[in-house]
Amino acid sequence: MKKTIYSRFDKKAITELPQVLFPGRIITIINESDADKAVDYLLSCDILGVDTETRPTFKKGQQHKVALLQVATHDTCFLFRLSDIGLPKSVIRLLEDKQIPKVGLSWHDDLLSLSKREKFTPGYFIDLQNLVGTLGIKDLSLQKIYANLFHQKISKRQRLTNWEADVLNEKQKQYAATDAWTCINLYEEIVRLTRTKAYQLIDNSESITK
Repeated sequence: MKKTIYSRFDKKAITELPQVLFPGRIITIINESDADKAVDYLLSCDILGVDTETRPTFKKGQQHKVALLQVATHDTCFLFRLSDIGLPKSVIRLLEDKQIPKVGLSWHDDLLSLSKREKFTPGYFIDLQNLVGTLGIKDLSLQKIYANLFHQKISKRQRLTNWEADVLNEKQKQYAATDAWTCINLYEEIVRLTRTKAYQLIDNSESITK
């Protein structure tokens, strides 16, 4: 049976969908020693999902450095608190790695933000925004793409919270981990659908507002 997908997903319909949450273990990294161990583990995996969070700004001209780098496997997500540890050598090694595919969305922007902490040469990254068009999907937001392919909702309620807080609360951790982990799910599903052609695209571009 072919999966039905849409060129654009109705944003209003997302509110009715069940929420998706990362089901695995979440490990917060607040020192360089733990960062070293985490990176060693991550570089032994076959695929990673990545994302970042930055403290929001509410004043014109104000900017904050990226506060959190979240890196997920299928069942574990590490939250690197860059606001505490900066960008240690082990994390730079992860970011420069050319062997393990690291999947993100609008990742070019994240790389620019990360490079403001320390300069590095980006390794093997895959941006979902460069792939969804092969299926005929025109939406570029993580929430809309995920709703389209999995009929589940990624909540964005924690996006504008303080990512430089002394301690991240459980909802922040869950939000951050979910964003990184869902990138893996999307990549693997896009690859599967592209390979098998087991989908039917409904072009509703004219009827759905962006």
